[in-house]
Amino acid sequence: MSKEIIDIMLPAFAECLVLVGIHSYLGIHVIKRKVIFVDLALAQIAALGTTVAFLFGINPSSHAAWWFSLGFTLLGAAIFSLSRIRSEKIPQEAVIGLVYALAAAVAILVVDRAPHGAEHIKEILTGSILWVKWKTILSAALAYAWVGIFHYIFRDKFILISNNPEKAYKKGINVRLWDFLFYASFGIVITHSVSTAGVLLVFVFLVVPAIATIMVTDKLKWQLLLGWGMGTIVSVLGLYISYAADFPSGPTVVATYGVVLLLHTLIFYVVKHNNRLAALRNVGLGFAAVVGVVFFFRFMGHTFGAHAEAHASDEAAVLPAASSLASPAESKDAEIHSLLSDENHNLPDTPDELETLYNHSNDDFRKIDILKKWAKIAPARGYREMIRFLKTAQLPFVRDQVLTELKKKTGTDFGYDPSKTAEENARALRKMDVWWASKFNKNK
Repeated sequence: MSKEIIDIMLPAFAECLVLVGIHSYLGIHVIKRKVIFVDLALAQIAALGTTVAFLFGINPSSHAAWWFSLGFTLLGAAIFSLSRIRSEKIPQEAVIGLVYALAAAVAILVVDRAPHGAEHIKEILTGSILWVKWKTILSAALAYAWVGIFHYIFRDKFILISNNPEKAYKKGINVRLWDFLFYASFGIVITHSVSTAGVLLVFVFLVVPAIATIMVTDKLKWQLLLGWGMGTIVSVLGLYISYAADFPSGPTVVATYGVVLLLHTLIFYVVKHNNRLAALRNVGLGFAAVVGVVFFFRFMGHTFGAHAEAHASDEAAVLPAASSLASPAESKDAEIHSLLSDENHNLPDTPDELETLYNHSNDDFRKIDILKKWAKIAPARGYREMIRFLKTAQLPFVRDQVLTELKKKTGTDFGYDPSKTAEENARALRKMDVWWASKFNKNK
């Protein structure tokens, strides 16, 4: 593994290890309490708090946004603790699911009133773990350590309520109070996690190791050790794949967790089956069925895609005659409109066309895609525009992605902090200008 990959991925890997450590433990409680989606609901509530702060113009990476997020999460913890009823007719999971749906809906309504709301929603779901800072990792590790110590001190009550709530009631334990303390401590973890890892990655860090390890053993010690081991391996594999294939890190780790859990389940099924030959046959039939479904939809995609392409070609046949009647300015506007409205988001292959598309696009993430291609076919102009983009982009998580591309090229981040303003990053931006001049503009 090259030094470049280590430099870029080491902080993200360290953050994954921190997340695995606490979430593997909490996930076991969640599975035993049969409140699988409480993590997703609390994560969405925490994200709603950040979104509300964002509406007021507060930077999602700031301490103020964190307090918004924590306040909303503690409110969610109170709701979940009150929703537990000893003789419940309505499962608590139903309440949790409803709270999640409401939090997600309100978040969408809020971001609809905020500038660049779509980008913020994407950030909430996927996070920005690739550019997590060591200071943030240390802060999260300390917070998780305090939560871990709290749970260790009162482990008897937490474990009893998770394993046998009826026995806890009979012993006179105030289950609702301890439920609130459980969800509140859980909320502190979630508030830290969502800001860097996003809702999706936080959910799989909680649920997948717990599911995998509970299949294997009932002993908490071994569940934790196996969960931590699995999380470490998946984190390394997922982050490497994301770097090698240029995929977003968070979703790649999520997908890797899914594949590993599937393989783990199939192996466990075969090993535990009374007739392993029959089990292997069933796995083979299942694999064949999946391949058949994939090819079926691939065939449908090609069939309908070819039909749509033929229809588009028929419509395009009449365009030359119409364009010949248009003025040069109108033709240029039509060309720009064609580039912007390309449903497949295909990018042009010349620097001039890329520049035209870049200058007329209002979507920051579309601009980032353009910059990536621009840097490949015309590095001097492409990287020059990347540096200019960092000087003007308003959203920290948008700046993160551009910085990722620069760091892949240079092996350094120049001391640039995406959570800070251009003025605060002035020194780092000057270093970028110097690098560009030395690399592409040596004669000037």
